[in-house]
Amino acid sequence: MILASSSDGGAVLRPLDARAQRDGPDQTVSPEALARTVLDLESALRPRWVWRRAADWYPRLLAAGVRVERCHDLALCGTALEGSAFAASAHYASPFATREVALEPSGSLPAMAPSAGQGLLFEAADVPGPGPDELEADLVAQLRAIASSEHPGRLRLLCAADSAGALVAAEMQAAGIPWDAATHEALLAEQLGPRPRAYERPELVERKANELRERLGAPRLNPDSPQELMRALHRAGIEAQTTRAWELREFRHPAIQPLLEYKKLARLLAANGWAWLDAWVREGRFRPEYVVAGVVTGRWASRGGGALQIPKQVRGAARALPGHKLVVADASQLEPRVLAALARDDAMAAAARDADLYAGIAAAGFGGDRAKAKVALLGAIYGATTGESGRLMPQLTRLYPRAVGLVEQAARDGERGLTVTTHLGRSSPPPSERWQRLQRSTTAEEQRRADAAARDRGRFTRNFVVQGTAAEWAECWMAELRLRLRRLAAQGLRGELVYFLHDEVMVHAEEGAAQACAEAVRDAAAAAKRLLFGDAPVEFPVSIAIVDSYDQAK
Repeated sequence: MILASSSDGGAVLRPLDARAQRDGPDQTVSPEALARTVLDLESALRPRWVWRRAADWYPRLLAAGVRVERCHDLALCGTALEGSAFAASAHYASPFATREVALEPSGSLPAMAPSAGQGLLFEAADVPGPGPDELEADLVAQLRAIASSEHPGRLRLLCAADSAGALVAAEMQAAGIPWDAATHEALLAEQLGPRPRAYERPELVERKANELRERLGAPRLNPDSPQELMRALHRAGIEAQTTRAWELREFRHPAIQPLLEYKKLARLLAANGWAWLDAWVREGRFRPEYVVAGVVTGRWASRGGGALQIPKQVRGAARALPGHKLVVADASQLEPRVLAALARDDAMAAAARDADLYAGIAAAGFGGDRAKAKVALLGAIYGATTGESGRLMPQLTRLYPRAVGLVEQAARDGERGLTVTTHLGRSSPPPSERWQRLQRSTTAEEQRRADAAARDRGRFTRNFVVQGTAAEWAECWMAELRLRLRRLAAQGLRGELVYFLHDEVMVHAEEGAAQACAEAVRDAAAAAKRLLFGDAPVEFPVSIAIVDSYDQAK
């Protein structure tokens, strides 16, 4: 291993052995010589680089044309280890933990300035960053926490997966998704109208707004104002409490359809309209910033650009360059298959051998009704145990007692205020002090609220173990794919990983390498399954499309 820390004069490189003991003298390297030095060491030793955050170092190395094979990201690993129930007895506390996480991957995280004293790679910091002794001490503490944990192998893999993810995230940002601005402009013009002047609505959006005003009898309505819109709805006799689409669809009124259509157009304009195109597409590439483990379950998030929410309306702009193809792959029904593997439920594993898991479950016990099987299983995973999914739950439990029992136990633990843990060791955060105070309440009204809060937390923990483990599988999938793409490149078959979305990856490959890259995607999925679940009889099939543009993949 080589530990890297920033300094006023560039960087300090400290060689360490596998136990994090010093294995030679420190080397101080100037900013001008750093990229060359890293490249030489990478070629000669293939070390595991240890740094506070890969995001502070690796982008600038990539800009200098230098790639590394392995690293240990102290901040990411520290965050996972500090909260892991597997390592609770070690009482490890990370000095560099990344604590900016979201409960749900519903949007981008806000832009974040470097923290005080962070010390960027080629720039002098106002406050010196942590020195090599501090970084070494944290590495030793992390290795000690892993070694003394209940499942050292799993925690070691979790740290390796998060660290590899940090390298993948930087490489994908550097590569960028190939994006055709002219195609994007044409798609916007087709769906919204010609590009408007500043502060004006596009023609088709304004036309839909006028239709809505007419149907509501509100000629001066600004449909982008939630307050004005709610008042207009109520005046028209539509007693909606929100303007969410699912609630609006419950009402029968001639204004509902144009309102839903307006909201769809306005969302496209705001999220991926001309302003987005101007801000995020440069030199034919869309380069979002991925946030590894940016969601509390370990799922990734993105900071700016909405990379995790590229809508179907503009996917046609993600186009391979001439002589290239996009290899787009998604893991079919990932979370249900992860549940089967986690629970070691052989009956569900047998259903999962079918390319369509829901069809397999339907054939086993729902009279071939795929829709009912899907509702029942997703209800078990996500906590929708009332209504139709609740009625179907007893049948699902009889078919797959181990799988249903696992998520039911996670829900009960959450309701009691306990934490739950993914397969590799990422644990849910403890309940808030407010939640705990509510559970100690005594009045009837407070107890009602306490019961509701407990059920909410149970739904969260029920899904946490499945979604979090699925995120671990996906990160291992990308890490394995990254290695395979590097090997193909060494053979002259070039493809680069350019996009990731929970259970989907995109490789931009030279046309002659596309088929080999597709095989690498499949092999990486099989390797990820072996890493996490060994010989568990659960298959993780991957659907792959080799296309010219993203919209052709589905």
